[in-house]
Amino acid sequence: MAECMVCGFHTTIGDAGMCRLCSVEGRRVKEPGRAVDLAAVSRNGQQLYLANLHHTYVPRGKRHRSLDEPAAVKPPQHRLGVAEFTPVKWRQLLLFRMPPNQGALKRRIAVPDTEMLAFCDSVLREHAARHGWSKKLTNEVKRSLKLLHALQDTPGAKIHASDVLELPRIGGTALSTLEILAAADLVIDDRTLAVRHYFAKHTAELPQTMVTQLQTWLDVMIEGSRQAPRRRARHPQTAHLHILGMSPILQTWAETGRQSLAEVSRKDFVAALPTRGAQRNFAEQGFRSLFKVLKARKIIFTDPTRGLPITPVNATVPLPLDSDAIRRALNSPDPAVALAVALVAFHAVTSPQLAAMQLTDIRDGRLALQDRTIPLAGPVLARLSAYLDHRSKTWPATLNAHLFVNRKTAPRTTPVSRNFPWIAAQLKPQALREDRILQEIHATGGDVRRICDLFGLSITAALRYANTLEHPDLANGPIDNSVAPSADH
Repeated sequence: MAECMVCGFHTTIGDAGMCRLCSVEGRRVKEPGRAVDLAAVSRNGQQLYLANLHHTYVPRGKRHRSLDEPAAVKPPQHRLGVAEFTPVKWRQLLLFRMPPNQGALKRRIAVPDTEMLAFCDSVLREHAARHGWSKKLTNEVKRSLKLLHALQDTPGAKIHASDVLELPRIGGTALSTLEILAAADLVIDDRTLAVRHYFAKHTAELPQTMVTQLQTWLDVMIEGSRQAPRRRARHPQTAHLHILGMSPILQTWAETGRQSLAEVSRKDFVAALPTRGAQRNFAEQGFRSLFKVLKARKIIFTDPTRGLPITPVNATVPLPLDSDAIRRALNSPDPAVALAVALVAFHAVTSPQLAAMQLTDIRDGRLALQDRTIPLAGPVLARLSAYLDHRSKTWPATLNAHLFVNRKTAPRTTPVSRNFPWIAAQLKPQALREDRILQEIHATGGDVRRICDLFGLSITAALRYANTLEHPDLANGPIDNSVAPSADH
């Protein structure tokens, strides 16, 4: 028993003249490769610990190091040339989180690699070589992994995906790092869907009972339900549109004093609906889904939407595009733009089909599209050849099997977004597709069966184009057929 030379407390003293708390704090704040600075140990206070959580078990017969001796970095184990690592199963909880200090981060990532970093590095090298990553991207991911390791609350534990997404704020890269952690099985996917953020934003001012009921509906919409009545999960965009239509009405009901959706009657529901338009249709669809789920869960007694018809949406008239704009896009110096526009202009391919199209879908000048086989037109084949040459020269080592790749998807196997390359083309693919179908319906004199077979349309969708034959502005056939020939060509 003696006085600690740092804090002056009379207690058990170790070989370095410090108590246990000061010794642990000294190892935490000391710089790598230097002795403990006694003045820095208690300069900003000391961090309290639960006893023995920092202790590493040493098997019997091994030498026990002193408290002042730095822990040696355990060399990674190797099997078949690949390092092995098992993450810890416990996790240290925090009382509060402080923003990272840039200077401290630079010092902490300069230390030698731990077993976890050595394992991630082996996975990174193998993944980068297989996917043709550049040296710059590989080094950025390696630095990002060190940043994540330095910021870990529990060293050696799996990393949350939400922490990875914060990397760009401190100079790291998120998506590629997340891909490596997923390949190493060291990531916990705790990302929140965008529709849940949207839901929280539009329900923040609603009564708690109403929010709880809406949350039950949202969980069933996104995750589905295994209990009777069973229900399949819907696309998040469907829930987004339902919330968009219901939000103004829910706010109105909350302002009038309603605390629960069980208080809503059929008269209240009909009176709250917009007069007409898409907003009315979104609201009807949303509330029909909402009350159906709540009634099935026995949260409400009656469904106020039961038996009410859905207001039909007014059909729009498809119109042709400016032929000069299409011709400029077809002759674009960007091979991806020229090919995408040609596929839509000549064969009316949809934007999701373009994004999902694989290299193996095109064989012997024919495009295999779901249950259809499309002979490609000559101008499309010419642009396809030019694009494939550009693709092989720009990304020769990519493993992405999709036809269209860009700078973000070439190092991965994911498809491009639906906006690629239409932002550069300055055209909307749906409008271009409608222009192509209009040309075909006018060239064939309104043969509905023909355009159903050519473009995979339903009878209802085909009649929407056939009705343009009697439209006063399109009756004389003002469509320029010089851009995309009909199927007879």
